[in-house]
Amino acid sequence: MIKLNTNLGDLSAYLKDKNWLKNDETIVAVEKPGEGNMNFTLRISTNSRSFIVKQSRDYVEKYPQVAAPAERVLREAEFYKFIESVPALKKMMPTLIGLDADNSVLLMEDLGKGSDYSHIYQKGKIIAEADLNAVLDFAAVLHNSITVETTSKRIVNRKMRELNHEHIFRYPYVMDNGIHLDDILPGLEAAAADLKNDEGLKHEVEKLGVLYLKEGKTLLHGDYFPGSWLATADGVKIIDPEFCFFGHVEFEIGVTMAHLKMADQPEELLKNAMARYKLAVTLDEALCEKFTAIEILRRIMGLAQLPLEIDLEKRVALMEESRKILMP
Repeated sequence: MIKLNTNLGDLSAYLKDKNWLKNDETIVAVEKPGEGNMNFTLRISTNSRSFIVKQSRDYVEKYPQVAAPAERVLREAEFYKFIESVPALKKMMPTLIGLDADNSVLLMEDLGKGSDYSHIYQKGKIIAEADLNAVLDFAAVLHNSITVETTSKRIVNRKMRELNHEHIFRYPYVMDNGIHLDDILPGLEAAAADLKNDEGLKHEVEKLGVLYLKEGKTLLHGDYFPGSWLATADGVKIIDPEFCFFGHVEFEIGVTMAHLKMADQPEELLKNAMARYKLAVTLDEALCEKFTAIEILRRIMGLAQLPLEIDLEKRVALMEESRKILMP
């Protein structure tokens, strides 16, 4: 596999070899477009346009010690092909311009200098209701449009699901997993240890993990949280569907609600958002709440930490609330 880098000469040679750079086109600037974790991603500006190049490797870009399926951008490309026929989805995602399957590289439309919604984790930052509505509406259209009833094709994405399963349903509950939670927030280690010692809780978590790995009926984005929502001059856009698969809508919406809760967003806003989604899609609310609880525990106790500004008391309260929801 060719390993892309930021050298202008190397990039130019690669892009010309793929016929992705025109004869009269020269690269004038290269930059990282955002704070993505998974892949090597560049915004490339030429003398006539800009575009995004994304390569997935056999490890997580931010955590090179964590192995990951190198072909994951191929699943992302499949997602873009699915949504081509649904205008409401297509207009909210970047256009796929090119695919180099041999080297796991995507060439995509540049959506501009937007920023994701990670700022809502900051104290006092509230997502605009119109923006949250756009996020939930995208999910509702996706979940209604691409199902086992509307297509015979599937995205299984088993390897990415197995990676996600490890980090959502198992790794956070291992006692000596190498994560020093007190370095994140003093006192968090003891709070997490209490949950790690709860065999009943771990049994319930394991059951949900089995459900997550089962094939479902609906195409999911698979990682639907503020880091995958982009604020641009043209409104809210959705990016990075590399964890996509046919699964249960309760997982998708449960994850979304978990992040809104950890971002300490107003309860009324969450209630309205959920009501809006449920007008369009049938949802098992109890199962959705369980996946919300799972995502909260995973993010507070696991490797994929968020820039949360909630204090220890709030985190412990969310952890205990999650335990109650998960226990029968």
